[in-house]
Amino acid sequence: ETLQRIVSTLANKNDEIHNFIDMLNHTIKNVQENSSNVISELDEEFDGLYSILDEMKGTMTNTIQQEEARKIQALQNQLSQCSSALESSEELLELAAQSLDIKDPVEFSKTARQIKDRVTMASAFRISLKPKVSDSMTHLMVDFSLERQMLQAVKFLPVPKAPEIDLAACLVADNCVTVSWRMPEEDNRIDHFVLEYRKTNFDGLPRVKDEQCWELIDYIKASEYTLSGLKFDTKYMNFRVQACNKAVAGEYSDPVTLETKAFVFNLDNTSSHLNLKVEDTYVEWDPTGGKGQEKIKGKENKGRSGTPSPKRTSFSPRSLMRGSRDRFTGESYTVLGDTAIESGQHYWEVRAQKDCKSYSVGVAYKNLGKFDQLGKTNSSWCIHINNWLQTTFSAKHNNKARTLDIPVPDRIGVYCDFDGGQLTFYNANSKQLLYTFRTKFTQPLLPGFMVWCGGLTLSTGLQVPSAVKTLQKSENGLSGSVGSLNNVTQ
Repeated sequence: ETLQRIVSTLANKNDEIHNFIDMLNHTIKNVQENSSNVISELDEEFDGLYSILDEMKGTMTNTIQQEEARKIQALQNQLSQCSSALESSEELLELAAQSLDIKDPVEFSKTARQIKDRVTMASAFRISLKPKVSDSMTHLMVDFSLERQMLQAVKFLPVPKAPEIDLAACLVADNCVTVSWRMPEEDNRIDHFVLEYRKTNFDGLPRVKDEQCWELIDYIKASEYTLSGLKFDTKYMNFRVQACNKAVAGEYSDPVTLETKAFVFNLDNTSSHLNLKVEDTYVEWDPTGGKGQEKIKGKENKGRSGTPSPKRTSFSPRSLMRGSRDRFTGESYTVLGDTAIESGQHYWEVRAQKDCKSYSVGVAYKNLGKFDQLGKTNSSWCIHINNWLQTTFSAKHNNKARTLDIPVPDRIGVYCDFDGGQLTFYNANSKQLLYTFRTKFTQPLLPGFMVWCGGLTLSTGLQVPSAVKTLQKSENGLSGSVGSLNNVTQ
């Protein structure tokens, strides 16, 4: 048995060596192929350089030839003028020589005056005896000493250094994350950057059990990038950046972790009214849903023996919280969120279908009765929109309503400051303040929604918008919409 184990171990080692030899041969082949590819690329780069030099040489040669032709043409024109003037002067000289032989004084005087007039007007006295252009061509000389030094300094592209993420310049706001970075030293050969990010619930790098794939954004030319339209369904995000030149990518920067937590919840379909069809973040009125769902519920909850089906059993914190209350019934067409607010500042948005007849958006304590309607008890606060016959818009609490003389927005933003005792509603598009309740919350709150003849869509995992934070700091910005319903302490 010992010998068998030894032989088996040796055989396994031989297999490992065979595999390693195959890997080495494969690596040698790859090195040869990659070297050939790099040489081909090098040839292409030099051919491109040669082509540029040939093109530059042709252009500069053409410039010299054009300058040569211009000068020669100017000198030939001047030469032609001089030859013509010289020919005219020689004729005049010959005529003057002949006139000296005239014996008749009268004729001599006449001829002499004619010669004098012609000499005065002769072109020989009007032409310049200086060349119009010089024979020098030195102004078209070149000096490639600097370029020669640059070419001699050409080397293989270096691997870029790892960028450094500037944590102080990074910003998380308005459902966007802006990541900023810099290079440890100037590198004008950087072509672009690559940004990678992943979500996590851990303050730091994700644990192995929670490892998530990096998502990649390539070809970033600037030294910062903004991720927009995010849903912050986790508490943190990891980021890392690498620099790339045209040949190779450098090492990644040290990862940084930015806090991105926001309020995330779904609708609690186990306690919603039977006339509501509920999905995670969508609720729709279903006039036939009550009877149909009661029949289905009866079949699902009973096995053949009439005992509850074990498939309905769940022990998650959310399911325990949901299972602790009855379904809404009667005219309380209500569904609550499945996650309670016990502290902090939170924000979510709601969009109603265009043909929705009636709906309410707000918050309530967990003890909201199954027959209770939002805003008609001292344990719930909401704004209510009624589009039946005519549109009415009001804020409700403790069965008191205040009419809001404001156009109903397409999307409604809900801001809840639990510790500060504030519930504020906004036009989610313009961030216009709609109404604010001020009170002291003494129990955990659940987002609450009522809908009749229509549907509502929720957007959760949103951060408190910067515009909302700004309005919270301005007392004047709130006073115009703060009414008598706010002065309630629970």
